[in-house]
Formats: sequence, C-alpha cells, structure tokens
Amino acid sequence: MRRTAAALSAIALCATVTTATAQAATIDYVALGDSAAAGPLIPDQVFGTPCARSTNNYPAVVAKALGAQLTDVSCSGATVEHLAGKQFGYVAPQYDALNAGTDLVTITIGGNDIGLVQAALSCVNALPKPIGISCADRFASGGTDQLAKAITEWAPVFGGALDRIRARAPQAKVVVAGYGTYIRQNGCWPLQPIWDVDANYMQSTVNKLNTVLRQQTVARGGTYVDIAAVSVGHDTCAAPADRHLEGLVPTSPAAPLHPNARGMAAFGAAVAAAARP
Repeated sequence: MRRTAAALSAIALCATVTTATAQAATIDYVALGDSAAAGPLIPDQVFGTPCARSTNNYPAVVAKALGAQLTDVSCSGATVEHLAGKQFGYVAPQYDALNAGTDLVTITIGGNDIGLVQAALSCVNALPKPIGISCADRFASGGTDQLAKAITEWAPVFGGALDRIRARAPQAKVVVAGYGTYIRQNGCWPLQPIWDVDANYMQSTVNKLNTVLRQQTVARGGTYVDIAAVSVGHDTCAAPADRHLEGLVPTSPAAPLHPNARGMAAFGAAVAAAARP
C-alpha cells in the first residue's frame, strides 16, 4: 500500500511539474497593426468591435502554429497614432496590450499613415490610355514624388513606435510583417483598371514603404518578414483561386485591396516561421 501510495504521489507530482512547465512555456503573443493584419470581411469576423478583425487573420494563423496565447488588438484603419491613442473614440490604444511578460509581438502598420489605399483608388482608369489622368504623373507633379516624400518623413515615426514597443515589452521578440505584392509589373488592365505606368508606380510605392519597415526593424534588432516576396504570383492580377490579395472587385470574402483568407494563411506561415525561437 505504501509503495502504491508513493508511486501515485510521484505520478501526481510529475503531472503537476509537466503541466506547470507547459504553462510556463506558453508564448504570450500580442498582435498589433492595421487592416493588413486584422483581415476585414474575411470570415469569421470578431463580434463586438469596429476593427473588422477576422478570426482567420495572420495573427490567428501564427498563434495556432506556435501554440501561443494570442491577444489580437489589430484594427482596420489604424495608424501609428492609434498605437498610443484611442481609435474610433473608444477602442483602447494598442500599446495597452503589451507588458513585461509579452514574449512575441507582430505588427503591420504604415499603409494608412501614408494613405496607400486612397492613393491606389485614385489610380483607377476605366478607359485606356491616354483617356484619363495618370496618378503617377499627378503624385510627381512639381518634381517631387509626394508619396515617396511622405514615406521618408514617416520612417522615424515608425522607428519611434518600435522603441515604444521595446520599452513596454522588453523581453519580446518583435516581428514586423510588410505589405504584399498587390499588382505585378505593368499591371493587367482592364482586369484591374490601372494603367501600366500607374501599376508600376503604386507597387514601387508599396516597396518603398516596405524598405522603410525593414530598415527601421533591423536597426532595432527586430525581425522583418517580406510579405511582398510571399505574394509574388498571387497578386490582384492572378486567377481568383490563386490570389492572396483581392482587387478592386473582390472575388472571395475580403475587403478590396486587402489580403483574403488564402493570403492570411500564407502570410501567417511566413511570420510563424520567422517568430520561432
């Protein structure tokens, strides 16, 4: 009886230690960012928030892959300002989700700061050249590329945001995911009604933003994930079943000019691979 009791006690102790170890090993993961992280209109949408956040966005994919405990505060429409301040007047600042126990932080942000979606929409030309106005010419009028200038000026703003993340979560691994390849070289007018020159201009602008994200991340010891590389061949010109990013008229449940569920799965796999210890 004594031996049986001792054996049972040992088993119970072993189970307790194993459980405690597993709990201690759980990754405390916080996802920050804008709609490129949140996943507007991708099923299923989180009820009770104006952030248009999907339960199948890339943070959810990452959390499942890593077995992490996810706190997802990504929010459609967010800018760096909303990391520190309320969005929509009542959605808590995203930084509030961070603490000294946070193990992993992911973030995608900057598109709204620069106004990329609005810029892309202004590039739409339903009629062939030269009937219309080139957005590339318009943004570069006066000899200065206004979007490129805005990105350059925004770079230290993003660097400061990374510094604040580090201050609030000093032990966390910080992974920055960039933006995708939205449209291939020379575009695919009229499938996507953007002239070739404007398609090249807009994707080059996205690439400039990605370069800033990479530079600021690496300078602070973070990890950058090149989503543009992941989405090559899966842009808005691809066949609907091959798209990771939707065009002006979505062919699967997702917001225009945003990732769809396939894209989020692919992006999440890339981020998870980069986030692993």
